[in-house]
Amino acid sequence: MQLKPITLPRKADGGLDRLSCLISRFRVQVAAVKPDKIYIEPTNFFVFEDENGRLRVIFCPQVVNTPGFKSVCTKHISGTVLMAAHIEVSGAGQHVLTAMPEEIMVPLDEAPELAVVVTPIVDEVRTPRCGGWAVLHRLFEVFMIRLLRCVVQTQGTTVGLLAGLAHPRLSVALVSIHEAPDRQWGLEDLADVAGMSRTQFAVTFKDVVGMTPGAYLSNWRLEVARAELASGAAIKSVAKICGFSSTASFSRAFSRRFGHAPKYARESVGA
Repeated sequence: MQLKPITLPRKADGGLDRLSCLISRFRVQVAAVKPDKIYIEPTNFFVFEDENGRLRVIFCPQVVNTPGFKSVCTKHISGTVLMAAHIEVSGAGQHVLTAMPEEIMVPLDEAPELAVVVTPIVDEVRTPRCGGWAVLHRLFEVFMIRLLRCVVQTQGTTVGLLAGLAHPRLSVALVSIHEAPDRQWGLEDLADVAGMSRTQFAVTFKDVVGMTPGAYLSNWRLEVARAELASGAAIKSVAKICGFSSTASFSRAFSRRFGHAPKYARESVGA
């Protein structure tokens, strides 16, 4: 039986909003790092002025939280580092980070939408004031949203989630999954949403996103489930909102993916 259509998020101009659901499910945490400590402290975000006086941003989203990133994050830095930080994205946002390029470098004079956010970030770090940390966290949330826009709009990845979101048809199916992980999506349903034949959709999805539609749906459900459990939600309700037929089937899938039962994901919140 064909599923009833769902209402997808729209931008002010009526176009598909490809990012709002993802953004609503991630949390950004940031720790400033002194420029003279970037080789000994965890650091994956840099603002520097190159030898030609141009301001540039480098972000390495997939760097783990350990020091010593010289070969990964700092190999393209030249000139003067104005500020540095370590950005962590939790919740289902981790799902987004793994889809981003290993290193993103942006000249700010070519990205005014980022420049207007980065400038006050540098100012808050270099001139500490009351409420500075609250301001920084909010600015970095805006920065991450705008950076995601840039990557999707410029098709900065060739394979993966962001490449799928940049695709005019696959993006509709992906947003549908993100908006309604509880629905019993079948291959035919998703192909219909994308306006493609079943075979064309399955092949194109695998080529562009890098996995089958079923695997992506399962991964997204489990990432949402992990974030919900971490926020204190009950296991039974999480299983329902993530589309599992029973708590037992949810527990089995969760354990296979993360190596432990769902109840352990709730221990940190006193469950």
